[in-house]
Amino acid sequence: MDFWPEFLASSWGREFVAGGFGGIAGIISGYPLDTLRIRQQSTNSGSSLSILRRVVATEGPAALYRGMGAPLASVTFQNAMVFQIYAILSRAFDSSVSATDPPSYKGVALGGVGTGALQSVMLSPVELVKIRLQLQSTSYATIQSASAHTGPISVAKGILKTEGLRGLYRGFAITALRDAPAHGFYFWTYEYTREQLHPGCRKSGQESLRTMLIAGGLAGVASWVCCYPLDVIKTRLQAQSPTSPQKYNGIIDCLHKSVKQEGYRVLWRGLATAVARAFVVNGAIFSAYEIALRCLFNNGNIQTENTI
Repeated sequence: MDFWPEFLASSWGREFVAGGFGGIAGIISGYPLDTLRIRQQSTNSGSSLSILRRVVATEGPAALYRGMGAPLASVTFQNAMVFQIYAILSRAFDSSVSATDPPSYKGVALGGVGTGALQSVMLSPVELVKIRLQLQSTSYATIQSASAHTGPISVAKGILKTEGLRGLYRGFAITALRDAPAHGFYFWTYEYTREQLHPGCRKSGQESLRTMLIAGGLAGVASWVCCYPLDVIKTRLQAQSPTSPQKYNGIIDCLHKSVKQEGYRVLWRGLATAVARAFVVNGAIFSAYEIALRCLFNNGNIQTENTI
């Protein structure tokens, strides 16, 4: 019973809990847009609006949240770990900065790269399960009822049974290649933007809610734009399963065949949906994180400016 008070009394514990709140806010706010992005990336199914209309008409609005259980359960923990690891690494990469000052921009960027590389170990299986569920339509589930999955646990068990542990980490290499630089851009953009919008806030922690939302949203957009072609390749590789024809034999083969068959535009398909989702989700993540952090560090008293 003494664990939680002691845990929350530490800086690491507060970063962890605040990061978890950010993860919950991000998943709930952006999951429908993520489902549309995945469907756009996997096949040439039309615009996000046409996919939205088709999914709602044929499968119902609940289909937009299919597969959310796995990310909601895991991303809360994953996001908590990401912010905690980032808080440690951003200072470890530049020890010349005083403990009372915010990390340098160099430490922020390098800490973000290290955080992205580490978190891909946890994220890769979760995204594999999520993608398989998001691409499973109601019509497919009706026709192939024996092989259809009812939830994330069912998908994970099926992958382990047919492909083993290695199958659960299908797409791990491309996930790491995507996440390491993306997180460097992510944290650097957030810290730089919030300071430009509200000078001195990195040290005082007194930025407005509007600053949190805008800086967080732009950080999400920057991280997606810099790595989006890798995300398209990752989606296509992880969408493959032993029960379907193997179209791609690896990252290079997937890139070559995708460009050859559909042109270079395929590498940016769904970008508008991803950018819109990124702005909403990451604005919510950083706002929830910063507000929770202030509550924890100030014993429940929010010391931020809440003006919009």
